[in-house]
Amino acid sequence: MANTPSAKKAARKIARRTATNKARRSRVRTFLRKVEEAIASGDQAAANAALQAAQPEIMRAATKGVLHANTAARKVSRLNARVKAISA
Repeated sequence: MANTPSAKKAARKIARRTATNKARRSRVRTFLRKVEEAIASGDQAAANAALQAAQPEIMRAATKGVLHANTAARKVSRLNARVKAISA
């Protein structure tokens, strides 16, 4: 347990940041799930709309440090390729 005032404050800050990051990560996963479901249903329009909604959310997570920038770019790229493959 933290003893010094600065350590107690640091613990509070970490708890706050953890909660925020957890919420952001959950939000990203929800958007990803929506894209996955649209792809699975085979609906090109719905998949495209879901991807357009998910892309800024994924990139925002990367900006905020929840996801690594390369991870976010890779996820968007792969989802984009899968959405394009529906029509083909």
